[in-house]
Amino acid sequence: MERALAEARAAGARGEVPVGAVVTDAEGQVLAAAGNEVEARRDPSAHAEILALRAAAERLGRKWLPGCTLTVTLEPCPMCAQAASLFRVARVAFGAYDPKSGGVDHGARVFRATSCHHAPEVTGGHREAECAALLQDFFARLRG
Repeated sequence: MERALAEARAAGARGEVPVGAVVTDAEGQVLAAAGNEVEARRDPSAHAEILALRAAAERLGRKWLPGCTLTVTLEPCPMCAQAASLFRVARVAFGAYDPKSGGVDHGARVFRATSCHHAPEVTGGHREAECAALLQDFFARLRG
């Protein structure tokens, strides 16, 4: 989670919503890490999770990431939860819960849907207060 937090802080410093994600292999080695790049790329799908998952798959030279863990500072939205399923990660670990836009424990609950072909093991609340504070501070500054 420390690396994901560093990616989130860097994203926030660039004016992006401060969310960071890391993909690690079964041994815990970092395969890829990213922060949000929605504004920089002018791409609403450039969430940290999507970028990290794509980079990890590219690094390994395959489309699926069995045995891997996606660690992210915020509960993945439905798009990112579905991507984690499609990449077939073994685990998703996230920090802050997202009652408004989350797709794992809130909202669409993607992994519980009958249409979900692969549901990873999920744990939430990792360093929750720290992850939530990054987002709260970012949005407080925006509101001025």
